[in-house]
Amino acid sequence: MQIFTYTPPSIPWLDIRYQDRDIIVINKPSGLLSNPGRADNTFDCALTRLLQRYPEAILVHRLDCATSGIMVFALNKKAESNIKTQFQNRLSKKTYIAEVSGHVEKTHDVIELAIKPNHQSPPLQQIADDGKPSKTYYNVIEQRKSSTLVELKPVTGRTHQLRLHMLAIGHPILGDDFYGDNAVIAASNRLCLHAMTLSIAHPYSQKELTFTSSHPFK
Repeated sequence: MQIFTYTPPSIPWLDIRYQDRDIIVINKPSGLLSNPGRADNTFDCALTRLLQRYPEAILVHRLDCATSGIMVFALNKKAESNIKTQFQNRLSKKTYIAEVSGHVEKTHDVIELAIKPNHQSPPLQQIADDGKPSKTYYNVIEQRKSSTLVELKPVTGRTHQLRLHMLAIGHPILGDDFYGDNAVIAASNRLCLHAMTLSIAHPYSQKELTFTSSHPFK
């Protein structure tokens, strides 16, 4: 694992994909924190950038710093409560795209491996029988020369779930400097994990909305 240094991208500063009176949706770049960390130099993040323009913005879920893609924020307390409840009750639908090391043999499968914090090396997590139940469906999209493009649909939302589940079946996500070996880290200048689609019920109308951001792993 490499030592974490935080140099968030500045272009684009904010990639807003949707906005109404209740929610705002952005396409978060890889390398930008979702919300501030403890250190002073981590103040710059998706939330603080939004707050500069929309002081009422409220964080309702997170993406890992290294993960890019769709994030939704609430613009009032009622919307915050509604969307958080959807996430907690697993009513939202998420699809990620990842490029992983090697050739995944099964075209589709489900991974059910419990996860808990690695207290010896925070903020890392680990697969453990006494961890929290975790479930991910995957489908192979494309076999490449020495990697595989996969679609990942997590049922649960554990910290580092997709990284750990792909690692556990022998196919770590390229560019993963938390769990990958030197070859995996060197294979990409970023973590090859992208939150491509997010579907939620609108907190006011209850109409299902789906937001999409094309993956960059061409």
